[in-house]
Amino acid sequence: MVCPGHNIDHVLRVYNLCLELSKGEKIDHEVLQAATLLHDIGGAKEAADKTRKTDHAVESSKMAEPLLKKLGFSEDKIKHIQDCIISHRYKNDNKPETIEAKLLFDADKLDALGAIGVARNFVWIGKNNANIFKKVADINEYAKENMGGDIKGRVLDRSKHSPQLEFEIKTKFLVDKLHTNKAKKIARSRLKFFKDFLDRLEKEVKGKI
Repeated sequence: MVCPGHNIDHVLRVYNLCLELSKGEKIDHEVLQAATLLHDIGGAKEAADKTRKTDHAVESSKMAEPLLKKLGFSEDKIKHIQDCIISHRYKNDNKPETIEAKLLFDADKLDALGAIGVARNFVWIGKNNANIFKKVADINEYAKENMGGDIKGRVLDRSKHSPQLEFEIKTKFLVDKLHTNKAKKIARSRLKFFKDFLDRLEKEVKGKI
């Protein structure tokens, strides 16, 4: 089952964000649109891999090629689209180089912030029977125990995870990873909303509000 927080609705939100972020930029709209719509088509393969080794960005890039060939895209455009797709992921070493790739990366990360980011976190929590509230004294120790020793690694036992832990390993770093000034401005506002929500949640959990 595809997670409701990472399904076609996510793709369409990222698509709309790409359209907004690309205003005023000199870009290849055909490349950006195709890359955005195909950037997560390998998600089911990653979700089905219990070893947590499959990278959906890599799989999506591979799966996109025959589709794009069938649609008549040139070899150069297919390569460009694949580069955009393979570099959109936060947790891999493929860095976006072109403006189209940077826009896709930024839009995808914005969808992990703000009200929609909060909603997606809790959808994931419910799907994986994880924790509404859980903090740890040492995030690096948590990474050692449940992420293969790497704070940018994959969560191994998802039932031990929480939005608070996700914030510490990824969410709070997203603004600094973005490439465009427009995305950074939006991200700062969305990150504040996310952090304020977690702070409020902690107070309610502890009976202070």
